[in-house]
Amino acid sequence: MRLVSGPSRRWRRGLTAVTALALATTGIVVAASQASAAAGCKVTYSVNQWNTGFTGNLTVTNLGDPITSGWNLTWSWSGNQQVTQGWNGEFTQSGTSVTVRNPSWGAALGTGASVTPGFQATYSGTNTAPTAFSLNGTVCTGAVGGTSSPTPGPTTPTPGPTTPGPGTGAKVDNPYVGVAGYVNPEWKAKANAVSGGSRISSNPTAVWIDRIAAIEGTEGSSSNGAMGVRDHLDAALAQGAGYIQFVIYNLPGRDCAALASNGELGPTELPRYKTQYIDPIAAIQADSKYASLRIINIIEIDSLPNLVTNVDGAAGTDMCRTMKANNGYVEGVGYALAKLGPIGNVYNYIDAAHHGWIGWDSNFSPSATLFYQAATASGSTVANVAGFITNTANYSALKEPFLTINSTVNGQSVRQSKWVDWNFYVDELSFAQAFRTELISKGFRSDIGMLIDTSRNGWGGSARPTAASTSTDLNTWVNESRIDKRIHAGNWCNQSGAGLGERPKAAPESGIDAYVWVKPPGESDGSSTEIPNNEGKGFDRMCDPTYTGNARNGNSMSGALSGAPISGAFFPAQLTQLMQNAYPAL
Repeated sequence: MRLVSGPSRRWRRGLTAVTALALATTGIVVAASQASAAAGCKVTYSVNQWNTGFTGNLTVTNLGDPITSGWNLTWSWSGNQQVTQGWNGEFTQSGTSVTVRNPSWGAALGTGASVTPGFQATYSGTNTAPTAFSLNGTVCTGAVGGTSSPTPGPTTPTPGPTTPGPGTGAKVDNPYVGVAGYVNPEWKAKANAVSGGSRISSNPTAVWIDRIAAIEGTEGSSSNGAMGVRDHLDAALAQGAGYIQFVIYNLPGRDCAALASNGELGPTELPRYKTQYIDPIAAIQADSKYASLRIINIIEIDSLPNLVTNVDGAAGTDMCRTMKANNGYVEGVGYALAKLGPIGNVYNYIDAAHHGWIGWDSNFSPSATLFYQAATASGSTVANVAGFITNTANYSALKEPFLTINSTVNGQSVRQSKWVDWNFYVDELSFAQAFRTELISKGFRSDIGMLIDTSRNGWGGSARPTAASTSTDLNTWVNESRIDKRIHAGNWCNQSGAGLGERPKAAPESGIDAYVWVKPPGESDGSSTEIPNNEGKGFDRMCDPTYTGNARNGNSMSGALSGAPISGAFFPAQLTQLMQNAYPAL
């Protein structure tokens, strides 16, 4: 019982792709005092470094009289470092000299107040830290008064280095409220090319970053799109969007219980995940150019829940056992949160599977415990988690109007039916609300919100029941009453008969931040037959309509559509079906 793979995205301009093999973190504190006894300042400087570039983080504290008419910080490099972008300040560079001036919204700097400018830069050779900084022309030593020379020295790096963000105020409780979502022009064009697609193509959908190459993108045309992360952010600004959604999806040994969504990184490539994937994404999202956007990250679907359900027993796989043993998923998710969470306008939602995956007691609480472990790994804290998302790229019905977990037939609980199979939930809304409560009990903040992916869980059309069954047979009653018409709740690939669900909507229910379309409708879950490709996408029999199943789906037929392309490629026939079966109807 798993979630599906996501589509592939690429980008073609912006930062140079990082080819680092390792991450080096250094830190120094440089301090000096102004000649005036009423002035003084302190600067803390740290670096996250790879072989051709680095990000620099500064904390500048005013120890003297309040500064009211603007501030500027200056320093000089001893090498060939070159700033390429910055945030929380206006950066200029002339030769080796760098100046950071206050942003328009932050001219004042009171006594004891701090600012946190940051930047990305390139270098070659040795990346030596500056030895002195000056605030408004006065050298900083960390004290008020005195003329002592700066005395740089190493500091202990904080575990799980983070990138400062462009935002200056507190984050909003629900990033979906009151603003319009970004409409991906690549998906919009594909949807418009399908008859009737213009009825839905203006809905916001998520952008999937499922490979390192997807960060930068590619020139020219591609079945999976050519735009990169910065391209999409620029397009969102041009649209006047208030939020944009990205799927962070490239863990080593990704989605260990399936083949269609396996990724490019092997189980031991966590360092590469950090330096070549997460670090560049964080640097782009932290660009102050995008400070007006609420950037929403869906963190690593599929993988963490597999460590609960697909390690032991008949459903276990060797890859899942490997990823549990090496802690790669937990450390990878923690690192992503630690890097992305502190950015002032970024909101992270961790994938939380769906009710047909972890709705049993044996999975429900252990999953929440594991998610807390990941959220506090690699230097992260729960403060980096805005919430969780369920049903990502899946088909579980939002609500079952004629079937509840308390329903009985001839004195038999529906939990005894073949469909429910002793699960404690029959739909996604009740599961998401209950799981939120469980997560809070494990240590997550009480203000976390849930998202539910409703892009393909409408189950409408002529097959939609209009009332509860009148049968006296338990299994017949359940099958005739339920909205979700899958053969088995564990079926996940290109499901035949599915429809579009609720349109994207903010704050629809208690504890739910939004209904979202994270899986763009019409993008395939996996190929119906084996299709060779260079994207790491394997052939999974769960996408084969002739497959008779396995232990994870009760040895049931797959229920998949025929003629599907590889995961992430556009599948017009599926979009046509989704529109035909949409609920609410189009």
